[in-house]
Amino acid sequence: MKKIAFIGAGNMNGAIISGLVQSGFEPENIMVSNPSAPKREALQAAHGIQQTPDNMEAAAFADVIVLGVKPHFIADVCRQFGKSIDISAKCFISVAAGCTIKQIEQALNHPCTVIRTMPNTPSQLGVGVTGIYANSHINDEEKAFTSKLMESVGIIKWLDSEEQIDHIIAVSGSGPAYFFLFMEAMEKQAKAYGFSEQDSRELVQQTALGAAKMVVENKLSIRKLRENVCSKGGTTQAAISAFSEGGLEQLVTKAMNTALARAKEMAQNAQ
Repeated sequence: MKKIAFIGAGNMNGAIISGLVQSGFEPENIMVSNPSAPKREALQAAHGIQQTPDNMEAAAFADVIVLGVKPHFIADVCRQFGKSIDISAKCFISVAAGCTIKQIEQALNHPCTVIRTMPNTPSQLGVGVTGIYANSHINDEEKAFTSKLMESVGIIKWLDSEEQIDHIIAVSGSGPAYFFLFMEAMEKQAKAYGFSEQDSRELVQQTALGAAKMVVENKLSIRKLRENVCSKGGTTQAAISAFSEGGLEQLVTKAMNTALARAKEMAQNAQ
């Protein structure tokens, strides 16, 4: 079985480690490195994995190295790997936003497999979405392993181009916040109607959960599901008409395109 090192002990790496162990991956084949002890020790205590403060020790231990540090640290970390250990047979998987495959390759300064992934925050609960793109060095075994790795925290989508990573960011990476904003507005209005803070939250969160489950568990299109709730001349149709008159669809398009533009800008600035 492959050995895997997680560089960084943040929430996303922690979620993947948890998902891996729960899916049956042997904890002794996982090592996490992090400069501060509390997070890596907590992961060791929770999952029985190995831990170290030394990135080089973790990388030397592993066949697959998951780069979970902040994007502005990745280049320095990768340069250290390229200079200090033999990385020719190692596979690097990035879970950091805004850092391109080319940037990682240049920092490693050695031809090897580099895979860029974009998991979203619900991955921390095992219900995420991850977009994946790899350089030309990837083989079938590495692709299968990466699929298994990221499926431990949700669904995956292999992409045809690295550019689509930015599209994933605009749709599912930033997407949870779109729904949170909408739920926040509904919660605020529920309070204005006189519901308590707890009742307002419960009403909104259960409504959102129910709507999501109806999408997941139905073969009907999302449009059809929406139309099924809208009786002609009824309350829901009146509300939907207000959204349409306010330009909701155009606003969503603008917001997603703005997120896309910012993702491209961040990648450019990181070069």
